[in-house]
Amino acid sequence: MTEVIGVRFKAGGKLYYFNPNGVHVDVGQSVIIETSKGVEFAQCTQSNTMVDEMELVSTLRPMLRIATEADFKTVEQNRKKEKSAYEICQKKIAEHGLDMKLVEVQYSFDGSKVLFYFTSDGRVDFRGLVKDLAAIFRTRIELRQIGVRDKAKMMGGLGICGRSYCCSQFLSDFQPVSIKMAKTQNISLNPTKISGACGRLMCCLKYEQDTYEALLKTTPKLESLVKTPDGVGTVNAVQFLTERVKVTLDNDPETPRVYRTSEVEVIRSGKGKRPAGYELPEEGAPAPAKSADSGRKPPQPEQPARAPQSRKPRSGESAAQTPGQKAPRQQTQPKKKNTQPPKKAAPAQEGQPAPQEGQAGQAAAKRHRPRHHHPKTGTGTPARQEQGEE
Repeated sequence: MTEVIGVRFKAGGKLYYFNPNGVHVDVGQSVIIETSKGVEFAQCTQSNTMVDEMELVSTLRPMLRIATEADFKTVEQNRKKEKSAYEICQKKIAEHGLDMKLVEVQYSFDGSKVLFYFTSDGRVDFRGLVKDLAAIFRTRIELRQIGVRDKAKMMGGLGICGRSYCCSQFLSDFQPVSIKMAKTQNISLNPTKISGACGRLMCCLKYEQDTYEALLKTTPKLESLVKTPDGVGTVNAVQFLTERVKVTLDNDPETPRVYRTSEVEVIRSGKGKRPAGYELPEEGAPAPAKSADSGRKPPQPEQPARAPQSRKPRSGESAAQTPGQKAPRQQTQPKKKNTQPPKKAAPAQEGQPAPQEGQAGQAAAKRHRPRHHHPKTGTGTPARQEQGEE
């Protein structure tokens, strides 16, 4: 464990730890401490405290002494120099025509450095300005560009709540703020109402975000279907901090009623189709009550199994074959095409009728043509005329 004291260099600034060197320092006392940038004047905001060495980020620097009357006079002289330096810098900025706005000037405690804070929309080439200021003040000059939130923290002022800016009073670091926080807290999204003097979203939106996120888990959403002691209705307004909801009942839609979140039961979260048993009642008829078997399908009657139908056997199918069994196909030999060229008709033989003219004569000749049995196919074909032997 190590003994430390907490100090701030300016009101609302960040807290830094230093080694008190065994000297007891009360809250509100001014001290002279040694920093990486030199000797500085600071104010104690946390008295001597024992902390674990693992919590320290870097090596502790020592406190030199508690501020004396001479130290306070030096600080007052530096404040007067800062006012004159501010006016001189403003004139030099106008002479160089630079697009920058001077915010604040700070003198170091020993007067070895002058720090100028300014804002600008883009990058600024201030090398010529630094040369002129160094020639006037005869000391080290440093120009630092800051954002609009840091500007509001340095200058201070009153917010729309009537209190001083949080950043200039107690906020040591800026927390990220998004438009989603305003939507979660059901705040108007008008930029003039949710923006601070710096033009950014107000830092106080971050304060209650955790509380709203916890309330969202137990509070019904808008357009949700809920069950209340007076009946079923729809939520049309939500009050997160008071934990109340305004419900429009189905049986009395003209008179909305307010209930606590613990008194309502969510049936359907958000918009959607009404579940079975919670349909809107007809005119003059009460709303149907929800039963335990609502939403279930009625049981279907069992149908008797159909017996297989018999059919007549097809041609080529045996009678012993089952109805679902197919009959095997009969293999037939392909017909041979006649590739021989047609032969000339032979002269008529004795005992055969002479060819007749026309179709009648052709039919008569075909009837009297002798035929013989073919050994392979078993069909009759006209007898061939053998030439050379009679």
